[in-house]
Amino acid sequence: MTDSTVAMRLAQYAHEFRKQRLPVKIIHLVRQRFIDSLACVLGAYGADPVTAAVCYAAANTAKSSSVFGTDLKTTPEIAAFANGLMVRFLDYNDGYMGKEPGHPSDNIPACLAVAQAEGATGAELISAIVLAYEIQMRLQDAASLNKRGWDHVNYINVAMAVAASNLMKLDVLQTEQAINIALSGHLAMRQVRSGSLSDWKGCSAANAARNAIFAAQLARHGMTGPSPIFEGEMGFFKQVSGPFELDTDRFGTPDNGDYAICRSLTKTFPTNGELHTAVWAALDLRKRIDGVGEIAAITIETSEFNRRVLADTPEKWLPKTRETADHSLPYNVARALLDGDITIGSYSAEKIADPAAIALMDKIVVAEDPALTALFPRHLANRVSVTLLSGKQVVSEMITGPGSVETPMNDHDFERKFVRMAAPHIDATAQARVLGLVARLEEQDEFESLFAAMTVS
Repeated sequence: MTDSTVAMRLAQYAHEFRKQRLPVKIIHLVRQRFIDSLACVLGAYGADPVTAAVCYAAANTAKSSSVFGTDLKTTPEIAAFANGLMVRFLDYNDGYMGKEPGHPSDNIPACLAVAQAEGATGAELISAIVLAYEIQMRLQDAASLNKRGWDHVNYINVAMAVAASNLMKLDVLQTEQAINIALSGHLAMRQVRSGSLSDWKGCSAANAARNAIFAAQLARHGMTGPSPIFEGEMGFFKQVSGPFELDTDRFGTPDNGDYAICRSLTKTFPTNGELHTAVWAALDLRKRIDGVGEIAAITIETSEFNRRVLADTPEKWLPKTRETADHSLPYNVARALLDGDITIGSYSAEKIADPAAIALMDKIVVAEDPALTALFPRHLANRVSVTLLSGKQVVSEMITGPGSVETPMNDHDFERKFVRMAAPHIDATAQARVLGLVARLEEQDEFESLFAAMTVS
């Protein structure tokens, strides 16, 4: 590793990345993550925050980039925001847990918006997506932000600035400046995921991607940003993250095959990824007891992170919004015990206000187990114990589950998820067109066909 700044090393890695011939396995993973993201987009159609973002795009039309579900075109940064919100709204897109949690697929709609505006090919789009995953996930491995009061999307500022720079074919110095501008000017606070959560929970990543594109556009035209942005006296290390090492010599290449995207996790439930194993445990317990009416008490043993983030305030035991409910450990365990599943409908206003769920949450205690914390973040483990009125205790511990590195979702799983989300919005012919286009994503030379197939008739 050289003595140059972090921003310069990232820019140099990105410049060399353009020359890489990606392995077939990595291209396949991108296609899976792309379909997964489109499933999330379809599931978000019609949601109030999405409608607001689409209305904003309609008020700012341009000829550059398309907005999913519509025939609108707008600027790449606005399209990245609207489409990024759709990917993120359900909390159903992929994720990764390093020292900091995050969702690397938040970069996919932004990369697509820039690719469309720049006339990039499908192969160039795939390369930018892999690059964004690489940088965001390596940063997530490097340092925690949430413990210091900052949101994980600050890493998207960097990842997407680099990915946009590559799609715009900026040089090394311009890419360095895009990083400097994006990171300096657009820091996001962790309050977005604290207490009662708002619409902005689903917007924070999309906004970071929007700002990163704006930064790359400015850098293209000669704008410079504060430097050194990481190491400076008032820089990111001292003000936000604390110092960390980032050895770009160890980043993914065709020679080492160690691309970060291989470690990203996909979701079988439309909820926070760190609590998936608690849902699986609750579903297991549901089969082993006669009914929730027999439950006297419930204990959820979890990691320090989960207790601090998913069971941190009274609102997590009495959620009022969808965004709070899908990040509530007590609510999701209660809902799984009651219904035998977690679906989009689990977060309807009626379900959130359900007296049966509220009564069951009143019986829940959440506690950290140091043994489960020790497994974190390699394993996002949870243990759920129910004590029955008879005094009998039934326990289920889940170390891992479907969508993990150990048991990844396969092509059929992703297609089934896509069809389930698509069915209320586009017909079978359109669904087949989308699946066919993504199956040949690296061969595409335009993306209008994809947006046309995703448009609600």
